[in-house]
Amino acid sequence: MRRRIVIMPEELSCKIAAGEVVERPASIVKELVENSLDAAATDILVELENGGKKSIRITDNGEGMDRDDAALAFERYATSKIHEFEDIYDIRSFGFRGEALPSIASISKLEMLTKRKESISGTRISLEGGKFKEIIDAGCPVGTSMFVNDIFYSTPARRKFLKKDFTEQSHCIDAVVRLALAHPEVRIRVLTNKREVLNLPKTEDLYERISFVLGDDFKKNTLPVEATDENVRLEGFISKPSFTRSNTKGIFCYVNGRFVRDSLLNNAVLTPYRRLIEAKRFPSAVIFIDLPPSDLDVNVHPAKMEVRFKNPWNIHKVIVNGLTSSLADAVHLSEVSAFYPSGNTKANFEDYGKRVQESLKRYTILSGEGKPYFKDRTYDTIRFQSLFEESTLSKHTVIFSSLRYLCQIAGTYLIFSAPDGIVLVDQHAAHERVLFEKLKNVSYEKKFEKQVLLIPEIINLAPSDFTLLSDHFEFLNDICFEVEDYGGNSILIKSVPAIVSNIDLKTIISDIIEEAVKTGGSTSMQEVEDKILTLLACKCAVKANHKLTEPEVESLCNDLDSIKFASTCPHGRPTYVKIGIQEMEKMFKRR
Repeated sequence: MRRRIVIMPEELSCKIAAGEVVERPASIVKELVENSLDAAATDILVELENGGKKSIRITDNGEGMDRDDAALAFERYATSKIHEFEDIYDIRSFGFRGEALPSIASISKLEMLTKRKESISGTRISLEGGKFKEIIDAGCPVGTSMFVNDIFYSTPARRKFLKKDFTEQSHCIDAVVRLALAHPEVRIRVLTNKREVLNLPKTEDLYERISFVLGDDFKKNTLPVEATDENVRLEGFISKPSFTRSNTKGIFCYVNGRFVRDSLLNNAVLTPYRRLIEAKRFPSAVIFIDLPPSDLDVNVHPAKMEVRFKNPWNIHKVIVNGLTSSLADAVHLSEVSAFYPSGNTKANFEDYGKRVQESLKRYTILSGEGKPYFKDRTYDTIRFQSLFEESTLSKHTVIFSSLRYLCQIAGTYLIFSAPDGIVLVDQHAAHERVLFEKLKNVSYEKKFEKQVLLIPEIINLAPSDFTLLSDHFEFLNDICFEVEDYGGNSILIKSVPAIVSNIDLKTIISDIIEEAVKTGGSTSMQEVEDKILTLLACKCAVKANHKLTEPEVESLCNDLDSIKFASTCPHGRPTYVKIGIQEMEKMFKRR
C-alpha cells in the first residue's frame, strides 16, 4: 500500500521534538535550573518526588517575568537571546533556542508562578500537554517557581523507559551538581521526598565549592591547573596520580561555563596521566575553558551537551600542557616524554595527529564471539580458542588436590601434571571464583569472620553517590562491611570481611558505586548485589605476576575442590584449561 506524504499535526510534532530535549526527569531539572541561572538567581531550590518521576519543582529568586513574557515563553522558538542569525555565534547564556519550556509542557502537567521585582502582582500559568488551562494574576515572591507533574503522562510509552526511583534521582542530582560546580555564587538545595540531600551555600571561592561538592578526599588530593594560549584560557583542579577511580565520571569539563561531554576534552585530560596511573583507572578533574564565543558552536544538539570547536587541536594542546605542568610539580616526570615539543608549532601538531591515526590503523580492534582482540594477534587468539575447544575441559571433572604441581609460568599460570595430560590454571581467575563463592555464602548465611578496623574509616561521597550506596547498606552489613551513615553525605566503615581485609576501602567503595550505577537501572537488586560480590572478588583475588608458594598453591587447590562452580571465574572466563595427551600429540604431528 502506497503511503502518501502528509504534514504531521502540531501536537504530534511537538511531542516528537520534546523527546530530543526531555529524555528523563534529569533533563527537565537541567533545563529549568539553567533557566534560573540565566535569570540571575542567587538561590535555587530543587524538589523531587519519586526521583523526579512523579513531580519536579524548581524555585528561584531570579528576575522573573511579566504576564506577557510568561505566556509567550511556552511558544516554540520564543527566545530573548536570538534576534538575528549572527547572534547564534555570540551565545553567552544556557538557553537560546526556545525549545525547553514548550517541550517540557507538551509531555507533562505544568504550573508556573513568576513575578518581576517592579510588578505589583505575579502571574500563574497552568498547562496540560502543552495547552494553556489558566493564566491569572497571583501573589508570589520575586522570581519563578516551576512545578512539573505527571511527567510523560501524555506519552505513556516513554514512561516505560524510566528506571527505578533511586536511579532517576541520582541522574537529577548529577545534573544539579554539574551546574553547581560552575556557579559557586549561587546557593543550591535539593530535596527528595521532602528530605534534604544537598545544600550548597553560596561562596565566592570556586575551590571551596568544588571541594564541598566532590568531598574532602578530592580536596586533599587536588592540584590547581592554569594555562593560557592566544584566546584560550584554562583553569581548574585535577587529582594527583595517586587518587584515581574506575571510570571517567569524575571528569567535569566546562566550556564558557557550560558543562559539555566531548571526547577531545576527555582525551586531553587523560593524556598526561597515561604513564602515571595504572590501566583502567582514571583521574578526577574539574576544568574550565574560556574562549571567544565566535570560536565555538554550541548549536550542535538540542540538549546543548555537545559543542564544536573552531580550533580543536589548539584546545587539546592547552589542556595537555596545562595538566602536564601541574603534574610535574607533584611527581617526577623524567620518564614521561613531552606530548608536545617546546616549539608547539603547527607541524608538531600535524605530526602528532598522524602518529595517532597510524596507531589507530595498526591496532584496529575486531569484534568476535569472545573478547575483542588486536588484528595483529588474530592467529594466536584463534589458535588458543581452538586449543580450548578441543580440550577435555567439558568432558572431565578435575580434582585439583589430586594433581601434581609442576611450576608457575609468566607469574600467572600454574602448571599441573595429570594422568592423561596437563592442567593450566589461571591463578587470578581461580582465586576470584573461590572468593566470590565464599562471599556469596556469607551474604546468604550472614555469618563469617570479620576484621574490625582499628581506626574506623570515614569516606566522603558526592550526594548522588551517597544516595545510591545507601540502598545497599543492609547488604554490605550482611557481608561484614559495617557501614553507617556518618552525616553530610559521609559514611563510616567499622569492619570488613576477613577474607578481603587487604583492600583499599576508598577505591573499593568508589568501584561499588560505579557497579551499582551500571547495573541498577535495569536489573533486580539481587543482580546488582551479585555484581558487587564479583567486583570484590576480582579486586581482592591474587593478581597476575604474583609468586605463589607451594603451600599457597595447595590451599588454592583445596578451595577449588570445595566449591561447586570451579570451571569459570564470576566474569565467565575459564579458570583452567586441560590439555589431553591426544591434543599434545596433534600439536607435535604425532597423530
